[in-house]
Amino acid sequence: MTSRELQLAVELCRFSRRNRRPTAVQLGRLAELRAEYDEIAGRHPLPSDITHQPVDAGGVSAEWLSGPKSSEYSVILYLHGGCYATGSVDTHRDLMTRLSSEASIRVLGLNYRLAPMHPFPAAVEDAAAAYRWLLGNGFEPARIAIVGDSAGAGLALAATITMREQGFPLAGAIVCLSPWVDLAVTGASMESKAGEDPIVSREMLLGWGKLYLAGHDPHTPLASPLYADLHHIPPLLIQVGSAEVLLDDSIRLAERASAAAVNTSLEVWPDMIHVWQSFAPILPEARQAIERIGKFVRAHLED
Repeated sequence: MTSRELQLAVELCRFSRRNRRPTAVQLGRLAELRAEYDEIAGRHPLPSDITHQPVDAGGVSAEWLSGPKSSEYSVILYLHGGCYATGSVDTHRDLMTRLSSEASIRVLGLNYRLAPMHPFPAAVEDAAAAYRWLLGNGFEPARIAIVGDSAGAGLALAATITMREQGFPLAGAIVCLSPWVDLAVTGASMESKAGEDPIVSREMLLGWGKLYLAGHDPHTPLASPLYADLHHIPPLLIQVGSAEVLLDDSIRLAERASAAAVNTSLEVWPDMIHVWQSFAPILPEARQAIERIGKFVRAHLED
């Protein structure tokens, strides 16, 4: 039976979905949509024991978040979702704060450039620049975890692949929350889960993906990491809900990563919706998922 908390989250999502169709961008409402997203996120103030500080991370706007028990020697580089066109540190501050508390390490949230003004590969370049900045500031790669949700999860993989190809040492762990890794939108769950998903639809993804790709082939590996060579990437945790049209993105990603000998953990959470972890203020399963992420990160970052 669906809990009252999950029902509330679903109803909030159904309202939000009506306002996030790609046609809204064509009507010139992108700035308005971003402002609405920021306003909703602002309803959850930071706990009093959390500090946050803006920083320039290799030329990219970012923010440090840390709690009183956060390690100074390890870090989560967080890449927010939002279909590469919306979202920010502001919209994901509550989730990042909770991750910092559970993992007991600092979080660097990144305001990478957004489409359509900054289409692919701008976001990948910014994420890679922030990772190089962390290395340049003395962080050992084995003490860095890269975490992202939805589009940000695809970006976490794309940045890692970029670093591998450029010969940089890789992070100690990657966490993908409801990852969008196939901008060609070919997963069977796009149809089989269409009636269950209150947030995402195939039409929506195709529209936002077109804005981000700006004419690039959706099978391009750094835009759609499902089609990339995944060999030698760090240990990978994937969390996805069973009620998501993006379910097959996660399943196929886990299969491809495992086939490339990547230490891969796939968690399919019954009845959960897209990036349910962001509903932690009201949803017990969100808090449980964040706790599991914290354990994974702590287990894979070297002391």
